[in-house]
Amino acid sequence: MQLADAEGLGAVTIRRLATELDVAPTALYWHVKNKDELLSALADRLLSALVTDVAPHRPWHQRLRAMITALVDQTRAHPYLSALLPMIDSNMTEEYRRATDTLIGLLTEAGFTLRQADQTATYLVMGAAAMVSCQPGGLGGDEEEAAELRRQHRLDLERLPPGRYPHLTAFATTLTDPPDLDAYYTFGIDLLLSAVKNTAPNR
Repeated sequence: MQLADAEGLGAVTIRRLATELDVAPTALYWHVKNKDELLSALADRLLSALVTDVAPHRPWHQRLRAMITALVDQTRAHPYLSALLPMIDSNMTEEYRRATDTLIGLLTEAGFTLRQADQTATYLVMGAAAMVSCQPGGLGGDEEEAAELRRQHRLDLERLPPGRYPHLTAFATTLTDPPDLDAYYTFGIDLLLSAVKNTAPNR
C-alpha cells in the first residue's frame, strides 16, 4: 500500500515489492502467484474498511451512508482505488465480495429486487469513485499550483461572451477561492444516496 500511495499502481510489481522488502522475488511467490493476485490483495486491504460495524437495528439508509462514506474516504486517501477496482477479479477478493454482498443486502432491505440492487450497488461504487477523480482542484499538487489552475480556469470563463454563456461567466466568480472539499463530498454523498432513497420501495 505504501508503494502504491507513493508512486501509483504502476510501481506495484512483485519484483519491485521484493526490492522494497529486501527479499528475493521467489519469496513472494509463496504468498501471491502473480501481479493480479498482488493487486487483489491490495484491494482486499483497502476494502476491508467498507463493511462497518453499524448496529443492524439502524435504518438501511444510515447503514448504506456509512458504507459509501467509508468508500469515499478510502478513495480520497488512496486515489488509485478507483482505477484498481475495475482491474481486479472480484472472485479473488474476499473483502470485495463481502462489501458487495452487504450492499446488495441493504438495497434489498430497501425494497429493490436483486437485479436492481446489483445495478444500484454498481452505480453507487462508480459514483463514489467519480466523485473523487473529479474533485475540484484535482488530486494532489500544492496550493500554489491549484490556485494557478483556478486562476486560468476563471480567466478562460471570463473571456466567454456573457450574453451567450451567462451561467458559465457567473460561475467564474466562484473560482477566486479554493473549494470547500468537505462541503463538496457531503453534497456528493447526499446526491448519490438521495437518488437511492427516493426510488426505494421501502422508504
